Amino acid sequence: MKPETIDPRVRHDAVMFFDVIDGNPNGDPDGGNRPRVDEATGHGLVTDVAIKRKIRDTIGLTAEHLGYPADRYQVFVEAGHALNTRTAESYTATGIELKARKITTEQAEAARQWMSNRYVDVRLFGAVLSTGDTKALGQIRGPLQFGMARSIDPVLPVSHAITRVTQTKQDDIDQGQRTEMGSKWTVPYGLYRVQFHYSAALATKTAVTSEDLTALYRTLQVMFDHDRTATRGIMTLRGLYVFSHADAFGNAAAQTLLERVQVEPVTGVDTPRAFTDYKITEDVSELPAGVTFEALPS
Repeated sequence: MKPETIDPRVRHDAVMFFDVIDGNPNGDPDGGNRPRVDEATGHGLVTDVAIKRKIRDTIGLTAEHLGYPADRYQVFVEAGHALNTRTAESYTATGIELKARKITTEQAEAARQWMSNRYVDVRLFGAVLSTGDTKALGQIRGPLQFGMARSIDPVLPVSHAITRVTQTKQDDIDQGQRTEMGSKWTVPYGLYRVQFHYSAALATKTAVTSEDLTALYRTLQVMFDHDRTATRGIMTLRGLYVFSHADAFGNAAAQTLLERVQVEPVTGVDTPRAFTDYKITEDVSELPAGVTFEALPS
């Protein structure tokens, strides 16, 4: 999609597919970092938080590559930076006394707008700003909402015993230990589906631009290439399908549109181990009036 073709004033509904080979797409810290699964069905899960983390880690690089101004594509939720410190900067930048017990509605709106203009993840995802000395700012509700990603078929997480030659403690070396044991979880293969929705009505409050949506879609296309680790194995975007409406309200229910994109197993495959074991089909004939469809390159 080119910037001039993405209208931030209209609703967009989209579905994305990605897969993992011999990796852990999203470990559960409450389960020894085991890949997340729906215990009732065995389907693999990846949280919306994990997906947004990948977007945040990549969208600044994307904006730089596209030649967009760096001061508009900072990331609010970023490792190594305290949220309270960044939120307090909105007071300083807009001339509000940081220790002020009360501020006017206009002052609060100016501070929230400063946050939206500076941080792309605030513009897209929103943020809770009512922490520290900036409780009066409340929160910003973002226009972009991701759901949980779920695998098409059940996955079977595998635990691998591993060893390393470097001990954690000097005492262990002194006692003659030569190796330490550990474990590593992987999913042999899984194709995941996730849908997301863009509300043009909410976007007017955070001033989302066509450039922001261009940066988002481009980030979704490349983020797995810029987020590689041995733990996550090989993760690859396999499809990105966008339905756009004629106005902010929309011309059809989101789910009836997204269900037009289906995944079918290839005949004769009992245990999928590659993307070629599936086929993605699109039924985009006779779309509702005002709805357009685009399959973005993966």
